[in-house]
Amino acid sequence: MLRRALNFVLLIVFLGAVALLWAVRREPMARNVAFMPEMVRSARYNAYAPNPNTPDEKTLQAGVAGTIPRGFLPLHFQATPEDALRAGAELRNPYSLNDALALDRGLFVYVNYCQTCHGAMGMGDGAVVARGFPAPPSLVAPRAVQMKDGQMFHIVTYGQKNMASYASQISREDRWMVIVHVRSLQKQAAAVAEAAAATANATTGNKP
Repeated sequence: MLRRALNFVLLIVFLGAVALLWAVRREPMARNVAFMPEMVRSARYNAYAPNPNTPDEKTLQAGVAGTIPRGFLPLHFQATPEDALRAGAELRNPYSLNDALALDRGLFVYVNYCQTCHGAMGMGDGAVVARGFPAPPSLVAPRAVQMKDGQMFHIVTYGQKNMASYASQISREDRWMVIVHVRSLQKQAAAVAEAAAATANATTGNKP
C-alpha cells in the first residue's frame, strides 16, 4: 500500500515536471507569458502631461537651483577675443597625440565638420573656398601652431569672425578630440617643411 502511494506521488511529480517543462518551452515565434508585468511596466506620466502629484501640476520639473545636469558643465566664458585668450590659459585638453582613440575620433569629426572649409590638411583650402567663400586661416600656420588648445576650444565653441559656433553640432568631448587631430596635422606639416628645407640645403650645398 505504501509503495503504491509512493509511486502515485512520484507519478504526480513527474507529470508536474513534464507539464512545467512544456509550459516554459522555448518558442521564438511566440510571445512569452508575462508574470506580474506591473513590476516591469509601472504606471507613469508623460513628460508634458498634467500631474496632480506635484505642486504646479506639471510632470516635467525644472532643475533644483544651484545644481548642474550631468554632462552639462557650464563654461564661464563669453564670445569675445579676450575670453578666448583666457580660455587658452585656463582650459586643458584631456587628450593628447598619444591617444589613438582621440586621434581616430578627431579625424572623423574633422572630416565631417571642418574639412569643407579648412581643407584635408588644414591649409584653409576647403571646398567652400573653391566656390568663392573667404578662405579661413591655415591651421598649420605659425599662429595656429602657437595657439593654445583652450583658445582653439573657445573658437570652436563660440565661433570667431566668419566661423560660426559649433557648440550645438560638436559635443564637448569631440571638440577636444578634433583639436588633437589639428595638432597632428601641424606635426605632419612641420615634418614636410623640415624635409623640404633639408633637401633645399643639400641641393644648395652640392652646387659648385
